[in-house]
Amino acid sequence: MSTESADTVSATRKVFGLPWPAKVSTAERNTLVASALGWMLDSLDVTLYALVIAHLMNDFGMTKATAGALNSVTLVAAAIGGLMFGVIADKVGRTRALMASILVYSLASGASGFSRSIFELACFRFILGLGMGGEWTTGAALVAETWPPAHRGKALGLVQSSWAIGEILAVGVTAIVLPRWGWRAVFFAGVLPGAIVFWILRYVPESPLWEKTKKSASQPLSLLFRKDVRKNGLIATAMNALTLFGYWGLFTWIPAYLSLPVSQGGRGLGQMQTAGWLVTMSIGRFFGFVLFGFLGDWMGRRRSYVGFLLMAALLVPIYGLTKNATWLLILGPLVAFFGSGYFSGYAAIASELFPTEIRATAMGISYNIGRVLSAFAPFVIGMLAARFGLGPAFLLQSVVFLLAAMLALALPETKGKQLE
Repeated sequence: MSTESADTVSATRKVFGLPWPAKVSTAERNTLVASALGWMLDSLDVTLYALVIAHLMNDFGMTKATAGALNSVTLVAAAIGGLMFGVIADKVGRTRALMASILVYSLASGASGFSRSIFELACFRFILGLGMGGEWTTGAALVAETWPPAHRGKALGLVQSSWAIGEILAVGVTAIVLPRWGWRAVFFAGVLPGAIVFWILRYVPESPLWEKTKKSASQPLSLLFRKDVRKNGLIATAMNALTLFGYWGLFTWIPAYLSLPVSQGGRGLGQMQTAGWLVTMSIGRFFGFVLFGFLGDWMGRRRSYVGFLLMAALLVPIYGLTKNATWLLILGPLVAFFGSGYFSGYAAIASELFPTEIRATAMGISYNIGRVLSAFAPFVIGMLAARFGLGPAFLLQSVVFLLAAMLALALPETKGKQLE
């Protein structure tokens, strides 16, 4: 890239007082929109399960541990899907793999509504997880390779922020559909995201970096074992496993934590009150994702990442031991802001650690091995909750966030890195 073009893509202007590229190309805009929509609707489909979990427990006679284990099945499948779609994305392209992953999770979500047993539901949630894992891997690689270094963190932060919008949509869908038609119809609504595949097919270009490496060489997976790639990859994988364990163990159970009776370890909030509290958390999560992207481009990935994790470690135990509904409303958005926002940083860090030839595969491995390990989180929290209550069980997540922050300090700073 010439000096002139580098200056052009790095130029900024102020939008609501925050730095933003002076010019965004059509390719940059469309890849950002496609990845964000895919991630948002992925979030919607995944969150629907958490919002109807109490009804599933009642209809299928599930214990808390079984309900948590079902979500763990989805996370294990997401790990497999991330690995599988990462390899596909490196071989056939980012956009093709992205479209396939969206179709998989949307169709599987609708199929969940036909479940007649716990086993059938587990099968459909497993298939949904395959697409869920693939969407993150392919979408993050596509955006990282299309946007310039000076603004890559912002773009990935915006993609990540769409997860919170998907959660809000899920709350709205559940509030409208569940009282009238039941939990099966809630899952049927999850098939609608598949429609965006037709837009991606027509308007979203392939990554130019992938096109370049596709013509010059095959995907040498031996690069994964190069000393610097191997070392940083292992640290990033362990760090991400801890943060995912913290995230899924906490946020899978927060809807139940708010809505279950006090006698069962919950806080006894009504359906509408629980929905309102969850919406405020999703708003906090949205701003956490977005602002992390700006902070990461300004302060650096590592410093921002560690700061968010330390704040999460402080706030989570306070939230878990709070019994007053008003304080839960106040603390909720802060917990979601710091307990989720760091994910924007991981997308940037991972994309900048690995070479283009194996970027999607390596990101899929790093992120989704972490998902396999984190898949135990909903089950572990369910087991701890059965003995101590959900609030005290969340103390484990605070420890996990602290350990992840320590590992983050061992990674190199990748802010401003030019991808090749």
